[in-house]
Amino acid sequence: MALDLNPIGQILPGASRSNDSGLAAGNLADNFDTFLRLLTQQLQNQDPLNPMDSQEFVTQLVQFSSVEQQIAQTRSLDALLALQGANAAMSAAGYLGRDVTVSVNTAELSNGEARWTYELPRAAQRTDLMISDAAGRVVATLPGQTGSGSHPLVWDGRDAAGNTLPPGVYTLQASARDAEGESITASVRVSGRVTGVDLSGGEARVELGKVKAPFANVIAVREAGV
Repeated sequence: MALDLNPIGQILPGASRSNDSGLAAGNLADNFDTFLRLLTQQLQNQDPLNPMDSQEFVTQLVQFSSVEQQIAQTRSLDALLALQGANAAMSAAGYLGRDVTVSVNTAELSNGEARWTYELPRAAQRTDLMISDAAGRVVATLPGQTGSGSHPLVWDGRDAAGNTLPPGVYTLQASARDAEGESITASVRVSGRVTGVDLSGGEARVELGKVKAPFANVIAVREAGV
């Protein structure tokens, strides 16, 4: 009597798709027990005139060992990522009260102004600056500088009709083209004082008033007032 001995075919796909190394390890243990039971039954019921090839057993054991090593590596990576996340959170908390520059295109309109800095990698023939509200509606379109380098923008919070808009978070989109009509990618950043640190999500975020930016987007840090 021959039994179909292929539990590896079941554990490998499951382990590769699972993000939970603990669950994968449990599945591996269950499948290995099943493998041993099937192996015992197969040895007891093999045809004495046509014994089974032991190489197949060795191959199965090697595959189980390989999966076990992969799960162990995943656990180590999970622990390393958790440690890195904790270090990032501690570093972000150390920025409280400091002035930072972050690579984001959102700024807070407060006391009648919002400030950004946009940078062109090369000279442009035309630059358009579009400001949108929290709902994504374009509320103002302004002409921008065309020279290469960094350019500050101070917006007075008025829309295209001259109406004063309410305080809140607004987004700047810089669009530029050169003399040949080719698009130029402009980078946007904002500066401000870190008023808080948000650790509730999957990554630490610094707060500049109502603006939240990933900790990884911080590109400069200065002592307050310097």
